[in-house]
Amino acid sequence: MFQQVAILGPGLLGASLAMALKARGLSGRVVAWSRRAETRAKCRTRPWCDAVEESAQQAVAGSDLVVLCTPVATIAPLVGELAGHVEPGALVTDVGSTKSLICRQARSLLSGRGGAFIGSHPMAGSELAGMEHAREDLFAGAPCFVTPVEDDPDHEVARLIRFWEALDMTVETLSPERHDEVVAHISHLPHFIASSLCGYLASRDPRWAHFAGPGLRDSTRIASGDPGLWRQIFSQNRDELLRALDGFEDELHALKAALLNDESTGVAALLERGKQYRDRLRTE
Repeated sequence: MFQQVAILGPGLLGASLAMALKARGLSGRVVAWSRRAETRAKCRTRPWCDAVEESAQQAVAGSDLVVLCTPVATIAPLVGELAGHVEPGALVTDVGSTKSLICRQARSLLSGRGGAFIGSHPMAGSELAGMEHAREDLFAGAPCFVTPVEDDPDHEVARLIRFWEALDMTVETLSPERHDEVVAHISHLPHFIASSLCGYLASRDPRWAHFAGPGLRDSTRIASGDPGLWRQIFSQNRDELLRALDGFEDELHALKAALLNDESTGVAALLERGKQYRDRLRTE
């Protein structure tokens, strides 16, 4: 599908993407780059990596697909560093979990200076970080958002969709703004709640943690994610996350009020609605 793919930021997602490209024969050559010298050294030992470059500009030279897998706050600035170095006709995308700010800034920085930027967000990953946890099937069966803006060329959007579908992903096309609204509810809000719950429990008797069953572990697994990365995500999607929190607070207050007033029917109805939504997640 591509002669050469540049992976900028070969952590969990970047390394898994490179492995999947090789396993599925989607790229003739995979080139990696990281700001950290130790990460570049690790890449040189991995079979999914054909070359490691010392600069991002060198990595994108000759690449017809560039995928930025760095933290969200660094994506647009990195695109700015690449402007003028990306091959004409190359497709540039990212895997960041916020899109509005990234897409608008990156597209502006790259416009007329080689390549076309169209945002992506594969909904894959885990609370674990680093290429040590990468695997070639990370993307298989997962959803992926592609987030073009108004006048992005249709053929480039279609090419990016085909790329993610070739990794066995189900692709949904949304505007960057609509994407940020959706993920604020289904991704960023759950992380916020899990982290705040664990933060609250940390203030209680530390011995209680030894008595916890799988329910607490299952419901708070994502709180183990990198705090630095999630601080960036919360900041970039602040407005949509705050709106999602407002809606969740309404639901929480409704359940609390029903419990406070000993309204067993109301408590049961709210619990049943939650159960039905959770049960659908197992089949959809």
